Amino acid sequence: MSEKTAAIKVKNLFTHYGDRLILKDINLTIEQGEIMVIMGGSGSGKSTFLRYLLGLNKPTSGSIELLGKDITRMSPDEMHAMRKNMGVAFQGGALFGSMTVSENICLPLCEHTRLDQQTMDIMVRMKLEVVNLAGFENFMPAELSGGMIKRAALARAIIMDPKLLFFDEPSAGLDPVVSAELDELILRLRDAMNMTIVVVTHELDSAFKIADRITVLDRGEILMCGTVDEVRNSDNERIHNLLNRKPRRDKVDVDEYLSRLTGKTVE
Repeated sequence: MSEKTAAIKVKNLFTHYGDRLILKDINLTIEQGEIMVIMGGSGSGKSTFLRYLLGLNKPTSGSIELLGKDITRMSPDEMHAMRKNMGVAFQGGALFGSMTVSENICLPLCEHTRLDQQTMDIMVRMKLEVVNLAGFENFMPAELSGGMIKRAALARAIIMDPKLLFFDEPSAGLDPVVSAELDELILRLRDAMNMTIVVVTHELDSAFKIADRITVLDRGEILMCGTVDEVRNSDNERIHNLLNRKPRRDKVDVDEYLSRLTGKTVE
């Protein structure tokens, strides 16, 4: 059995917002061609983690290797070149409202290539076929449904045939049928294009359907990383509460609570 190649390696990652520690000693390896789902409740750090994987923020310490290169040490020009290998589908689609679907999808090609317009138009139509939006190239974003906007954003994310594809809450705001269709599309993309896909979501049904492995974050720490069955069968109380939608009940330190209220240290 051949050894799998790591597409993403995160080692000893610590991040802060000001003086507040956000991510605490994150260590994670994502293999080539794998779908890794990052899960966690609100405030767990999953969206923040995605920002660091995308190179949008510099960590306090640690390393993030994408395709064998540490992006935490890259110059802006090197990071610009790395982004040619990355596709991102944002939570709200992030389409430009004043541009047609075709113009939106063309943006990465205009930015990173010198292809002629006819070639770019053909590539756009090919990707629209992939995401089941053939014939919608001249529509404006305002004329599309929520699910169609998500698919158009996905077409833009894959227009350069990236090796790494990142999703931020792909199913957010979609009805169950459209959400299931998007899940199927993610699986087909991985199988057809051998992409490494990272999905940040809190939607359990979607996570369990598409994930090869799931990483569960809570309070900036990795609680566990494992297969769907391993996560489902975990005896960790915090994971159990997340999967069963049980509210978190933190023990209150009275002195710390009074200190926060008064802004003074309680002796």
